[in-house]
Amino acid sequence: MKSLFRKTFLLAFIAFGVLSCSEDSKDPIGKSSENITLSAPTSGSYTLLASNAGEEVFLASWTSADFGYQAATNYKLQMVKASETFTGTNIPTFDLGNYSSTAGATFEKSITVRQFNALTLAANPSGIGSAESYKVRIVGVVGGQLNSSENNLPDAISQEATVTVTAYDAFDEFDRLYVPGNYGGASGFADWAPDNAPKLFSKANDGKYEGFVWMNNPSPEFKFTPVPSWTNDKGENDPSGAFSGVLGTASNIKPADGAGTYFFTVNWPALTYTMAKRQVAMIGAATPNGWGTPTYMTFDTNPSSPYYRMFTLDLALTQDEFLIRLKDDWSEKMGTLSGNMETLAATNANVIKIGGGNMKVPAAGNYKIVLDVRNSANYNLRLIPN
Repeated sequence: MKSLFRKTFLLAFIAFGVLSCSEDSKDPIGKSSENITLSAPTSGSYTLLASNAGEEVFLASWTSADFGYQAATNYKLQMVKASETFTGTNIPTFDLGNYSSTAGATFEKSITVRQFNALTLAANPSGIGSAESYKVRIVGVVGGQLNSSENNLPDAISQEATVTVTAYDAFDEFDRLYVPGNYGGASGFADWAPDNAPKLFSKANDGKYEGFVWMNNPSPEFKFTPVPSWTNDKGENDPSGAFSGVLGTASNIKPADGAGTYFFTVNWPALTYTMAKRQVAMIGAATPNGWGTPTYMTFDTNPSSPYYRMFTLDLALTQDEFLIRLKDDWSEKMGTLSGNMETLAATNANVIKIGGGNMKVPAAGNYKIVLDVRNSANYNLRLIPN
């Protein structure tokens, strides 16, 4: 009897000990963190200009989060309109980089006019050209944590600061050609209107342009103009309008492949150009159809849509890889800027390029995929959780 009692007590004690250890394991050392102190920017007015896009607008400065031990931490600068709060999952964010957080340390990051302008427009897309008030803060997130884990260390958050910013239209950084034609009205623009036509941009401002144009007309015709008028417009050198690759003034350019998305390159000083029809589709293991079958994207022609004149797609995605494919033979694709496989940041305008590497969905879920190819100097892709 005594032996049975001892065994029962021993089993109960072991069970209690296991439970205690299990509960204790949910509270790692440094579970709480002292907040970050933001020392710059804490106030001020910033008038951003396209002509100064590459220059420093301010040096962000903040103290390290203190988790009770050295922790690899990713810091982010966040921004919202002054009338809003930092709530939800779609807060506009600029990645400040990864640092080993140590109590008492301070960090700095140079922010360019271009980077701050992009963050401002993410917080307020209609804020171009007017002085608006915004709140900013810095958030520190310990790296390597699972989103679903109960053991996660909390984010370290700085105090909020209020700044006034006048943003510019990002397109103003680059030279452009206008592409007016008979397809405009059916494609979200206007027919034969240089001041309301798709544009091709020059990444180096050197007279060499490229870009995508969606032409929703079974028999498209168009020309190029260097200004939003008919001054110095150029068409096809061949009087029939058929493609020769040489620009002149003889005729409207008349693609033989009908309606669809076209990709152009134009060397304006040399008066030469290329054009070819492209598909715009998502493909990969992250999509329901895998790598075998693409899912085509739709060009948004609704002026009230936040994705006006962009390609969009609503799709359930798994946490896996994908690409934007432009041709069925795989000779044209769009992916990561580095050319290596990268996991995209949800909601961010992830910069991509033609010929880039595989992209990876950060977490399984339903997404609106938004491909913005309006500016060839800044092709970007967003995965917005639905």
